[in-house]
Amino acid sequence: MNESIEQKLADLPSTPGVYLMKDAAGQILYVGKAASLRSRVRSYFQSPDGLAPRTQALVSEIADLEVIRTATEPEAFLLEDALIKRHQPRFNVRLRDDKRYPYLRITSEPFPRVLLVRRRQADGGRYFGPFTNVKAMRGTLKLAQKLFPIRTCTLDLPLKTPRRPCLNFDIGRCLGPCAGTVSETEYATAVDGAARFLEGRVAGLARELRAAMEDAAARQEYERAAGLRDRLGALLRTLERQSVVSSDLADRDAIGLALGEGRACAQVFLVREGRLSARETFHLRTPEGAQVPDVLEPFLTQYYAQATTIPREVLLPEAIGETEAMEVWLTSVRGSAVRLIVPKRGDKRSLVLLASDNARFALKASEKEDVVREAATVALVELAESLSLATYPERIEAFDISNTQGQEATGSMVVFEGGRPRRDAYRRFKVHISGKSDDVAMMSEVLRRRFRRGLAEMADPTIARGKFSELPDLLLVDGGRGQLNAALAVLKELNIEGLDVLGLAKRQEEIYAPDRGIPLSLPADSRALLLLRHVRDEAHRFAVSYHRRLRTRRSLGSVLDEVPGIGPKRKSALVKAFGSLERVLAAPPEEISRRAEIPLALAERILNALGRNAA
Repeated sequence: MNESIEQKLADLPSTPGVYLMKDAAGQILYVGKAASLRSRVRSYFQSPDGLAPRTQALVSEIADLEVIRTATEPEAFLLEDALIKRHQPRFNVRLRDDKRYPYLRITSEPFPRVLLVRRRQADGGRYFGPFTNVKAMRGTLKLAQKLFPIRTCTLDLPLKTPRRPCLNFDIGRCLGPCAGTVSETEYATAVDGAARFLEGRVAGLARELRAAMEDAAARQEYERAAGLRDRLGALLRTLERQSVVSSDLADRDAIGLALGEGRACAQVFLVREGRLSARETFHLRTPEGAQVPDVLEPFLTQYYAQATTIPREVLLPEAIGETEAMEVWLTSVRGSAVRLIVPKRGDKRSLVLLASDNARFALKASEKEDVVREAATVALVELAESLSLATYPERIEAFDISNTQGQEATGSMVVFEGGRPRRDAYRRFKVHISGKSDDVAMMSEVLRRRFRRGLAEMADPTIARGKFSELPDLLLVDGGRGQLNAALAVLKELNIEGLDVLGLAKRQEEIYAPDRGIPLSLPADSRALLLLRHVRDEAHRFAVSYHRRLRTRRSLGSVLDEVPGIGPKRKSALVKAFGSLERVLAAPPEEISRRAEIPLALAERILNALGRNAA
């Protein structure tokens, strides 16, 4: 222990706060919280015999420390969570990819909407999440909007002059606030139902719908009763999928945990009204030698710091070191008492064991996946650090344009997630601009169409199964300053913020970034550059392949226009069956006749015409 640390230990206050342990290079090794900074921090520098092996390893590297005082211990919990996310210390347990978990938000407008958002903000809205399974979340949201017809439009309501409602009103998917067909109070009732559904309180909703249905039938309001009957049926089908795990109809979370080498997996079972309404899976990075209590306590802090609901009971597989302090903090966040329980027997114990079994299964699957992802992760970290990106580029989207003197112009969108291609997310665009070779204008068109569609899907999850609603962390355009500026202009036009944008020129592998007049260059053997080139080249390959297909079809189609007896229908059949001049010429007339469903004499006439054209 050096003199500087000795002096700081002597001056430590006995107040709540956060402490940061640093190595000789000033890097933060560990962030911790304490009810009393003096007693907690000094405990690290007592006799090493009583310290755990991982704590001994930490202390051996400490060259400096810093403390931040807080007014209360609950404030220390939140500050610790924020500092861990910011600095990612090596000796801390931390959630992996925690910025990727989306939320659902009910807006604070007079006639609210339900939106998918990437982060929580103090905007007066009501949030639900975080969700680790986006597909399941989208299914839940679609059902919520079907059961409780909340608007999906972006109109600034209420309007001064009511307008004609859209198709959603006619098919019962919206209450029509734009047309003045529903009051704010009635609309708020639907919003409250959607909120309770998103919280997993389905059983209570089902009881209320049944009572409302029976009341409507008694009043001979049969049309309204039929609508309530249909909604009740959908809710009951949801209830059938939710297992009853508790007879007391209580709300609680059950935490399961599985540890691996340098990693862990936590499963959170959300029990609402006695039913297992949802489960979320979280992967964590852990220091060497960490035990279940060492991982469980920081996970609870990080999870409940971002969770939108905290139940009265949280079931744990093992006790943690600071149960009382954790309960005080959770109580302060929830606004009423929260208890941490380690069940020893009965249904609660079975639920924790089931959560732990699921965590072990998810961890095993993750370990296999991470072997493949490790090299890509190194490249992504290097990319973020080398180019000072705002966030870790988990999802990269790259765009390229291909055309021949402005003709048959195509655009490509390729997606890399975790440094690897996600081919099911690739998309092609047939560019509408024609007659001139203007790559910048074509790039603007493609990007505008992509992000407009994405914004529409985020506002209305019923559109096209959400193919464009996932926004990238990094947007890469093939080209230089012109293409980069085009991308920035489109994002500004659509009011999209928070995305990193880069341009990568082919000639010198120069990287163009916003607010940098001079392009950047990375070493030729840089993993970050190799990854960028891979993404850019994949976008180019995908664009060129589509362009060639269109150009070939156009060439074949123009020749067929000269053959008597070939109309639009037969030309389309030939193009669809063969796709190119070469394939038609290589086929015997009998095959052409069979595949295109045309007379044999016409097939022979086509071959003669194509032969003359080829000669």
